[in-house]
Amino acid sequence: MNMTMRPGQGYWGTKTDFASLLEHVRKIGPILEENAEENDRLGRLNEATFAALKPLRMSHIFAEEKIGGAQLSPTQGLELIEAITYHSGGAGWVSMVHACIGAMSAAFLPDSAIADLYAPGTENRFSGQGTPTGMLKKVDGGYLLNGKWSYASGIHHATFTHSAALLDDGTGQPAKDENGDVIVLCAHAPVEKHELLGNWDVLGLHATGSIDYGAKDVFIPDDMVFPILTAQPERLKEFFSLGVVGLAAIGHSGWAIGASRRILDEIAKFARGKTGRSGLLGESDKFWFDFGRAEVRVRAARAFLFEVWRDVEASIESGNRASTRQISLIHLAKSEVHEAGVDACHFVYRAAGGASLRRGIMQRIYREMLTAANHFTINPNIVSAAGRDIGGLWSDRTWQFYDLIEKK
Repeated sequence: MNMTMRPGQGYWGTKTDFASLLEHVRKIGPILEENAEENDRLGRLNEATFAALKPLRMSHIFAEEKIGGAQLSPTQGLELIEAITYHSGGAGWVSMVHACIGAMSAAFLPDSAIADLYAPGTENRFSGQGTPTGMLKKVDGGYLLNGKWSYASGIHHATFTHSAALLDDGTGQPAKDENGDVIVLCAHAPVEKHELLGNWDVLGLHATGSIDYGAKDVFIPDDMVFPILTAQPERLKEFFSLGVVGLAAIGHSGWAIGASRRILDEIAKFARGKTGRSGLLGESDKFWFDFGRAEVRVRAARAFLFEVWRDVEASIESGNRASTRQISLIHLAKSEVHEAGVDACHFVYRAAGGASLRRGIMQRIYREMLTAANHFTINPNIVSAAGRDIGGLWSDRTWQFYDLIEKK
């Protein structure tokens, strides 16, 4: 898929033909759909699904071209994840996790680590957890990692983990920096060094295989960690100034718009088949009114999302880093595409009756969307903080991870 690309703005990649990536998704769409139900029952992507996705090299889509990445723009990433998710929520979720964590690794690890993880001929993929439920103890040449993490989406198809952990101060307690804040590092290790613990019996997104995993005295070299709360980008500094949180927002938002679009298309197709006499769904003015309202809200949320990200891209292309206000708008847009999607799913589930009650595309997307909307990145406290910034109450603060904190 390496071809001459569009002229671009001089910042994004030029070696990967983005249209060919979307065309590949179109071609594999039937494979993703045919296997979606089996994946949901299996609790992970099956080999046919992953083999179809693998040529997209999702862990590399945001990485710099110099290290073998595609260096896509945020809006291209949104479109690509949206397209995959349209065909399969499970495949879309694993793809976006690999893309976002791959971007984080490509952004914040030092050159020596990048030389190994992104060496020519390698195809590393990343999965893990950014909540610090483990500990890192300093030893010669690196650290020992111990702990247990949940929600490792796509780990069955990953080669490296990405695990947030507190730094041990030498007494078993979390070390703190000069400001009195705990030090949280993100450690990378081969997946096979960990114990895969299962524990993924959930309402939706079952196909993502977002299991628990553990580490016991796993050695982490010095160059395979970065400070997840305060990391400064090592490359593509304007783009990766978005930080871990901003990169994750691309993935989650792209997934939500893909799932929302598919469920509305499904209910419209279902209703078109229920016409011809009074009482059928397709003859109901109330149904089409509610459908129209759901359609416009989903479209409006998507339009706002792309408006926000195009503004961010323009700043990046001008040589600037993302501002606090832009990060606040990213959070609001991310929230709205999920809330619009949840409302659309509720409408579809009730309108379709027995068709959505039984296993099938509508039921699966309904379960997936409600699960996605429970993700920490959609936390109401984040939206409240963004609202305070937009409203001028906290306009003198700055984002650190998912908190809008006073400037130090």
